[in-house]
Amino acid sequence: MAACRTDGLRIEGAVDNFTQRIPAATPAEIEGSYTCIVLAVKAQHTAAALDSLLPHLAVDGYILSAQNGLNEIVIAERAGAGRTVGCYLGFGADWVGPGQIRYGGRGEVVIGELDGTSRPRTVELHRLLTLFEPNAILTDNIWGYLWSKLGLAAMLFATALNNEGMDVNIGDPQRFPVFDALGREAMAVASARGVTPVGFTNFDPLAFMPGSPEAAARAAVATLSKRWQNNAKKHSGFWRDLAVRKRRTEVDFLVGAVADLGRESGVDTPAIRTLVGLIHDIEEGRRQQSGDTFRILLDECNARAA
Repeated sequence: MAACRTDGLRIEGAVDNFTQRIPAATPAEIEGSYTCIVLAVKAQHTAAALDSLLPHLAVDGYILSAQNGLNEIVIAERAGAGRTVGCYLGFGADWVGPGQIRYGGRGEVVIGELDGTSRPRTVELHRLLTLFEPNAILTDNIWGYLWSKLGLAAMLFATALNNEGMDVNIGDPQRFPVFDALGREAMAVASARGVTPVGFTNFDPLAFMPGSPEAAARAAVATLSKRWQNNAKKHSGFWRDLAVRKRRTEVDFLVGAVADLGRESGVDTPAIRTLVGLIHDIEEGRRQQSGDTFRILLDECNARAA
């Protein structure tokens, strides 16, 4: 916060490099009310952030959830569904230091009303977002994007179990059963909840839907591997939380939420539950990020496939 309003916010990467001094304040310093509030905290901090921001949300205002996970559900419960707008973000970026962000590369920016309608506010917000991403999308199926991202998030959490890059993990044919199982479990829960997943750049969630052939899933994983081979960002933010920042991840609120909603819908998610447990082990120091830790999940997936 201090860096942003003094020296400025530094954005660096292959796309652009610039520094911009911007207004920044702590929650205690905020005054007035706002029509549009973009919520961009980690999923586990959503509830606390809502405590701070809801008093500043205008009567006719709304909150845009620029986050990982299904935080739109939490926001809608507190602010109201009509005051909540969904958002899917597919670009990569890393926090390097105070006021310094590395922008890994362009990716999808998608927004949509929770009920699938199109309103003047989302049309205008979409216009504004095209200033950042010219190919930003206004969708009538934001839940389809959010659930697809959860499938991808499960796979990326698996790559955080060791210290190899996302491209190495996902590109190894021997590790395919892990990514296949995680993708299929997430899409099975989405299907059970009446959601139609939507694909995005280099990720085809339909390849992991119930009944989809293995060949389709293998092709989807191979395409995903190529995405990370051509990306300067080799490790996920989840890996950075564990390896660099030494803090708890969003696993309970992303992958864990899939398991919770799966139980509600009668869908078992053994690979996802194992993954969540292993991430907790790393967070709490019981295991290291290593090939041995990844092997536990791989053995679980191989055993169930057999």
